[in-house]
Amino acid sequence: MRRRLLLVLLLFSAAAVAAFAVPLLSATAAERTQRFVLTRTADLDRFAALAQQADTTGDNAALVDEVTAYVELYGEPVVVVDARRQPVAQAGLTSEDPSLARVLDAALRNQPASSVPTVKPWSSGDVVFARPVGTGTRVAGAVVLRASVERAAADVTTRWLLILGGALAAAVISILLVVAVARWLLKPLAELAVGVRAVAAGERRAHVAGSSGPPEVRELSESFNRMSDAVTEAADQQRRLIADASHQLRNPMAALRLRMDTLSGQVKPEGQRAYTAGVAEIERLESLLDGLLALASAESAATEVAAGGREPGLTDLGALVVDRAGFWQVPVPGTPTLPVLVRCPESDLAQVLDVLLDNAVKYGGAVRVSLGADRSAGVGWVEVHDDGPGLTAEELTLATSRFWRGRSGKPGTGLGLAIADQLVKARQGVLSLVSVDGFTACVTLPLEPTL
Repeated sequence: MRRRLLLVLLLFSAAAVAAFAVPLLSATAAERTQRFVLTRTADLDRFAALAQQADTTGDNAALVDEVTAYVELYGEPVVVVDARRQPVAQAGLTSEDPSLARVLDAALRNQPASSVPTVKPWSSGDVVFARPVGTGTRVAGAVVLRASVERAAADVTTRWLLILGGALAAAVISILLVVAVARWLLKPLAELAVGVRAVAAGERRAHVAGSSGPPEVRELSESFNRMSDAVTEAADQQRRLIADASHQLRNPMAALRLRMDTLSGQVKPEGQRAYTAGVAEIERLESLLDGLLALASAESAATEVAAGGREPGLTDLGALVVDRAGFWQVPVPGTPTLPVLVRCPESDLAQVLDVLLDNAVKYGGAVRVSLGADRSAGVGWVEVHDDGPGLTAEELTLATSRFWRGRSGKPGTGLGLAIADQLVKARQGVLSLVSVDGFTACVTLPLEPTL
């Protein structure tokens, strides 16, 4: 973004500098060329007037003196001829010069002279000016003057250097201004990027200064700081809620269970049925409480990651799957040759596998477990398949919902897949459920970061 912004602003500045420099250069050259032409035209008019006077009086002494003095002073040769091309006064030029033939013919025919090209710093050589002597249709002769453009070119060069120097100074100022504006605009955005990376790296309540830049960016920085505080506070409150609920609910439940156990030997036969039902309800409540706390913990893990929680530890997927498959007494899968290290705490992944294996054993027939890794995609996966009745398409969409239970009627809290889904999502993984020839649950998790 910085490069694009600098490029756009620099191009705009260059266009602005060129927009005033180029016309100024052209105008300067045109003005000097016009002055060059006007001065030489005025000299021609003076020589023509003297030639007209000489033609009238027959005395050309004044004309000769003027031409001689002019050539000695300015070094630009002049020749004055009559209507028969005979020289009346000349200095440095002769009427027989072949290069003057066409100019003399045009002047003697009273034709307009051709325009003089604009003088540039690299212009050189001479320009021939010619003017007829006389008025109207009566042309008594012609005046020809050869003038050098070197002095005018030197003047144009000096002026162009001044203009280019000013343009260069303006360009330098523009560059400094562009860099300052780009820094003013982009510095707070860079600080925001640093703040986002700090949150992603695990820093809690990461703040950005937000004291510079446009008002909109400063407001964005303040919003980021409030968001960082709010997310961190939400994660803290969620953790406190779980801890408080665990303490406040588990203790009374344990005390109630203890009292029920002490009553087991004192219940009369006619109350045994009610006692057994009460114990079953307590066990169900304990299971439900454990499930709710586990679900809250899983959701808290996702919030903690968003609030800048610590980078999760690495778990050897193959070793853990072999361990849990052995615990649930299902066929142990073959492990990959290379270790599959996924970015998920071992306790969380073990809990996910227990949920999937428990469901497969409880609701399915034969259970198969497989695992592997896609190194190019940077993910590892484990798949649990059973030959049970599976789920319908509608049931698959509800399977990870809280308290949803299938149509089998077997005991459970309806929280297992919801807990597994939250734990996997908290580690940027995916839990996918498919019901084809049974039921398949696949967990995909990111692999260890590559160096």
